[in-house]
Amino acid sequence: MLPSPPVGDMAEKLRCELVSNEAVYDLAWNLAERVRASGFAPDLVVAVSRGGFTPARVLCDVLGLFNLTSIRVVHYRGPADKEPVATVRYPLCIPLEGQRVLVVDDVNDTGDTLRAARAHLESLGPAEVRTAVLHEKVGSPVRADYAAGTIDEWRWLIYPWAVVEDVGGFLRRMEPSPRDAADADRRLRSDYGLEVPAPLLARLFTLIAQGQRS
Repeated sequence: MLPSPPVGDMAEKLRCELVSNEAVYDLAWNLAERVRASGFAPDLVVAVSRGGFTPARVLCDVLGLFNLTSIRVVHYRGPADKEPVATVRYPLCIPLEGQRVLVVDDVNDTGDTLRAARAHLESLGPAEVRTAVLHEKVGSPVRADYAAGTIDEWRWLIYPWAVVEDVGGFLRRMEPSPRDAADADRRLRSDYGLEVPAPLLARLFTLIAQGQRS
């Protein structure tokens, strides 16, 4: 569920940033290099579903690793809308005795997701668990062991794999509905600080229109 869109000039606006595919790849590569430089050699990489899938895959490529799996931790359901407690919804069901495990996610915001993931994996008996993220927000009370980038001023990061869910959600919640892609572009810029490439926005607008007709 997404937050209600701002109403009027006095409304507090939700600041967002669209992260490009190129930026994601660069960050994931940088993250892998940080892990390598630390001397930590994971036996298993665990992606946190769903945001950790792509970063973990790229990291494995760079480090020459093939043992990749995932767990699902439920916390955020959309921008600024989260469950009261982060919980492991789909746990890992394999023994980890003696293994060095690296947990990978896209962003560390409150630290709750990393805390839940670490606690679950440590209960399976590994030799060591470390965590790695593309972005870490400086106010997080729980720090990742590795972070490729830091966020000083809070904003909602929209990665390529979340564009349909997040930006599409903003468009669906707009009242009145955008007249066309140009109107959607103007309101996304005004309400969320988002500059969505025109071809992508056109595809999103068409997708939303198709859903409204079905």
